[in-house]
Amino acid sequence: MQSFRTELENPLVEKDIIELEKKIRAFRAGTIPEEKFRSLRLARGVYGQRQQGVQMVRIKLPYGKMTFAQWKRIAAVSDEYSTGNLHLTTRQDVQIHFVSLDRTPELWSELEKDSITIREACGNTVRNVTASDMAGIDPEEPFDVTPYAHAIFEYFLRKPFCQEMGRKIKIAISSSERDTALIFMHDIGAIPRFKEINGKSVRGFKVVVGGGLGAQPHLAVTTHEFLEEDLFIPYIETVLRVFDRHGERNSRHKARIKFLIQQIGIDAFNELVAAEQKAVTNKTYKINTASFEAIDLPTAIATPSFEIKNQFNFEVWKKTNVLPQKQAGYHVVYIRVPNGNISSSVSRNLIEKLQGFVANDIRVTINQGLQLRYVKPEHLAYVYSVLEAEGFAAAGFGSLADITACPGTDTCNLGISSSTGISKALSEVIEEEYPEYLYNKEIAIKISGCMNSCGQHGMANIGFHGSSIKAKGQVLPALQVLIGGGVLGSGNGRIADKVIRIPSKRGPDALRSILDDYKTNAQTAESFYNYNQRVGEKYYYNLLKPLADLETLQAEDFIDWGQADKFSTAIGIGECAGVMIDLVATLILEAEEKIEAAEISIKNKAWADSIYQSYAAFIHAAKALLLQQSVHCNTQSGILKDFDVHFTDKGLYSLTDSFKETVLQINQEEPSETFAATYFEQAKQFIAYATQLREQLLAADKEVAAV
Repeated sequence: MQSFRTELENPLVEKDIIELEKKIRAFRAGTIPEEKFRSLRLARGVYGQRQQGVQMVRIKLPYGKMTFAQWKRIAAVSDEYSTGNLHLTTRQDVQIHFVSLDRTPELWSELEKDSITIREACGNTVRNVTASDMAGIDPEEPFDVTPYAHAIFEYFLRKPFCQEMGRKIKIAISSSERDTALIFMHDIGAIPRFKEINGKSVRGFKVVVGGGLGAQPHLAVTTHEFLEEDLFIPYIETVLRVFDRHGERNSRHKARIKFLIQQIGIDAFNELVAAEQKAVTNKTYKINTASFEAIDLPTAIATPSFEIKNQFNFEVWKKTNVLPQKQAGYHVVYIRVPNGNISSSVSRNLIEKLQGFVANDIRVTINQGLQLRYVKPEHLAYVYSVLEAEGFAAAGFGSLADITACPGTDTCNLGISSSTGISKALSEVIEEEYPEYLYNKEIAIKISGCMNSCGQHGMANIGFHGSSIKAKGQVLPALQVLIGGGVLGSGNGRIADKVIRIPSKRGPDALRSILDDYKTNAQTAESFYNYNQRVGEKYYYNLLKPLADLETLQAEDFIDWGQADKFSTAIGIGECAGVMIDLVATLILEAEEKIEAAEISIKNKAWADSIYQSYAAFIHAAKALLLQQSVHCNTQSGILKDFDVHFTDKGLYSLTDSFKETVLQINQEEPSETFAATYFEQAKQFIAYATQLREQLLAADKEVAAV
């Protein structure tokens, strides 16, 4: 590989990209362990694929917003570096697949020309901040949450305390009590509210913490019914710092905030958060909302000549895909994007034809669609004609037919059986056999390729996740059926019940049974959610049990959706949760890198950043020495305790009486210049001690081996 250069104006971004290129070269040369390199590239949005030798690159779009220029840039990058497909995700990101690792720095540089980042789109970081797609135009919203979502994105990007956490953090903000951003299933979530304080109407948020789906779903816990807006970001920082220090490190399956809260209880968790407030970067943080008030409105005056091919479909589309905005005289238009896949060529055609007729603010939705804003009533027909010509005018956005599905076995290492294939089949069943459900937005179907719930099956009214079954000496693709999840509003939700596992090819019959049963037996005006809560999980087990009969298998049952060959499980190592790094030499190297970063932060007068980087240096070096002694710790707080037990108490470390107390000055002191400098020097001395002791221990090991 040749050395890569950028022409970007932002020095931080340029440094990031050049560092990635250098690390790729070092990895190719064999001088960086694979585990360390994987962690580094994941934090820069570069994710391993099921297919060997290529990567998925995740583009981080805060609250799903793209300008036309950004959309066009992403399409061009997909053409140049990928396959010309843009995959929209449930976290309002865009993914492109089959990218060469060696070309990722160049790809990133191209994206940054239109201020598009891939930094911290994957890995053990704060992932993309999602928000209700109606934010700013929602008739029910107390105020626009867009500036707050954007502020969170900017504030935590590259922050030292959230670069190498035990696992990922997902944050969501809803625009109203309807909770369309699904905050109840997020690590941190918020809903905007007003409160009367001293005779003044004050902005703030209901805040929840500790939600998550995955194999073990957990509903978020409310920590504040009302938290004033200026305290919102400082509160998030304290939560992240607590999670970084006390969260699980060894077991990825236990390394989320939800498990920490389950382990110690919400009261103890809140106490840790309160104890961290002294050390936060800012005690209050005012968010500038004024800069978001100017709207780039449509400018078109004359409408080009156009033709609508199917007038009936247009009328249905208007009823299902168009809503009035809170701004009088404007409508929002939604685009159904099957399985979240839209080509670069279609994207360019839409950009060319829609500019001037919609606002320069396109949103990716959490059900893998697209949203167009500020459409005038007289332009709806033209917009429909453009979508119709490109094959994206399907009615029923957000309806039962608009199924959410992760890529599954198409590209993901963890996919067990096809999610995209069954999604297409189920959509066809609804559109062809149950067209009345195109108007039903109360029932949602969500599908994942495995139990990890990237397709959000764990909270679906009707959910499926990929699985497998052994029968007749063979393995066949299967679906786990789930029923009864849903959004209850105001930050509350319900996790779906696991009902039964059936062969994948019987998925359409399962859907028919569920819908026919509901249509036949539900009481007048009884919602699907209320109906399934009334009849219960066992009722659905008995209803679907005939479809689980393996004595009636046909040859086609052994072939997955969209495949020609017999099914076989081929599960790789997943990277969605990041990796664990336990190599002693790598940890010492990381400690040295952290102390260098701390020194740079001091020069830049970023006291809080320097303090946390010094803290990270302490932790990495201490963990390295403990591992050399075969002592494994699963939390940072455990490292501090165990280091005193195995080193300080045994006289191997004497720079302070208590290593733990020295390091935990981090949450006892204000982030001042004086403390940052003192703490840096203490960390620097400890790194020197750790390096020297490691060399002594290695030398002793060599002497023993020689004998």
